[in-house]
Amino acid sequence: MLAFTNAKEKTSPTIIGAGCKLTGDIKTDHTVQIHGHVVGNISAETVVIGRGGKVIGKINANVLFLHGTLDGPATVNIANIYNNAQMTGTLSYYTLNITGNTGLECKLAKRKDKKNEQNDI
Repeated sequence: MLAFTNAKEKTSPTIIGAGCKLTGDIKTDHTVQIHGHVVGNISAETVVIGRGGKVIGKINANVLFLHGTLDGPATVNIANIYNNAQMTGTLSYYTLNITGNTGLECKLAKRKDKKNEQNDI
């Protein structure tokens, strides 16, 4: 389906919809949106875990938008944590933005390596 493809960049997001359960790893150079349930590791440019979305596994991304639940570690450049988000594990970040009352039960680790180097995406 080309409805979500950017004709110039030839990119499209990977979307795991509400009610969908995926077991396995996801690796892409683009955006991953999780509205369902993923058991596995995710490596992407941007990861969005929507309200009702849940990931059990490791996240490696440039940007994380967490509205739902993450059970596992995350290594990101920018972490955006929103109201009602929940996370366990270690969140390793350069920039951390927290909005609202979240359920973080994780270790926060400010990254000290070179900011201009990208993660292994």
